Amino acid sequence: MNRDLRRPRGWLRHYAGLLGPDSLAAQRVSLERGAGARVRRVAQLALERPGGRRRAPMRSLIATPGAKLRWRSVPEPPAPPPLGAVVAPLAVSTCDIDCPVLLGATQIPLPLHPGHECVAEVLSVGSQVGTVAPGDRVVVPFQINCGECAACRAGNTGNCLAVPPLAMYGLGFAGGLWGGAFADRLAVPFADAMLVALPDGIEAAAAASVADNVADAYRHVAPHLPALLDADPSVRVLVLGACSQRSLFAASLPLYTGMIALALGAREVHLCDARLEVRAHARRLGMRTLRPRELRRCEPFGLVADISAGRLAIALGATAPDGVCSSAGGLHRSARFPLVGAYVRNATLHVGRTHARALIPAVLDLMASGQLRPELVTTTLAPLEDAPRVLSEHVRDPHSIKAVFVA
Repeated sequence: MNRDLRRPRGWLRHYAGLLGPDSLAAQRVSLERGAGARVRRVAQLALERPGGRRRAPMRSLIATPGAKLRWRSVPEPPAPPPLGAVVAPLAVSTCDIDCPVLLGATQIPLPLHPGHECVAEVLSVGSQVGTVAPGDRVVVPFQINCGECAACRAGNTGNCLAVPPLAMYGLGFAGGLWGGAFADRLAVPFADAMLVALPDGIEAAAAASVADNVADAYRHVAPHLPALLDADPSVRVLVLGACSQRSLFAASLPLYTGMIALALGAREVHLCDARLEVRAHARRLGMRTLRPRELRRCEPFGLVADISAGRLAIALGATAPDGVCSSAGGLHRSARFPLVGAYVRNATLHVGRTHARALIPAVLDLMASGQLRPELVTTTLAPLEDAPRVLSEHVRDPHSIKAVFVA
């Protein structure tokens, strides 16, 4: 057995982990609003069977503890409601969190139907849909959002008030059981609000991760870098990735973040990561690289993107006076916070999730201009048919960064 491979958790260890304090804290957040709607959806889906109500079966990938993946027959989505659509995934990509989730090492319960980053073809639309039509190629944002509530109108599409908190594809009960993109069909409840046309000339495989990871990378940079560059054109950017070689998270988000910082005008972008292959990939993309222990000898950075999944103290410690630290957060209920240091430096900290749908058009514009090429991060390109085998290999392999599957 290769000792370098990540070891998945079996049923017993996975479910024991769901009883820990981190898991219970996450469950409280997901149930703080719309708990009744979430429970009703669970009950409704539990009663469905392939072929029931004259609905034909389709394939959908299912993941169980032990990183076991297989195609399963499930009912295909019904005809879309007036505001909805049904799409067929053309390209599906892994998210960095898929590795720990499918290994059973998070508070997200298994089994589930994975996949929340995709480009798809529209198959059918509801009677009130006006912006997309059958045959269109679209990016499907990973979060469910209505486009009409106060949160959506403000651009906070990841906190849509029409659905329970954390409503998203590919994360099972934690995401509200909306299905996964590793499937023949995917139901989109709010087609006009959610679906974004893929510009001509952009390949589906190149844009698959725009649905989440690329948009997430963009929000760490675009809201902050222009003003910092206006004040100091030589402002330095740090992307803080894994501080341990044993990190279970894949590394596409740190790499996308560094690429976007360069595309938006940063002259000097450093990526700090404990993993040799990630640093090598970053250098090929035009970034400078650091090991975590080398940060102590560095001058602070005007913009720090914290993609470390919990090393917030290190990220803030590397932030310059009047600088900005944008953190992707993590899966632990708490983290060390250097309050006095942040106060003295007058650092600005933002912690949270991306509002993907609001950012996708700007990301696609950057791709269409040729300034951003997410496909340069992809390390595995495979047929969707081979997803059970290739995805299982991806989550076990600590050297695999991004896998994209094409129908």
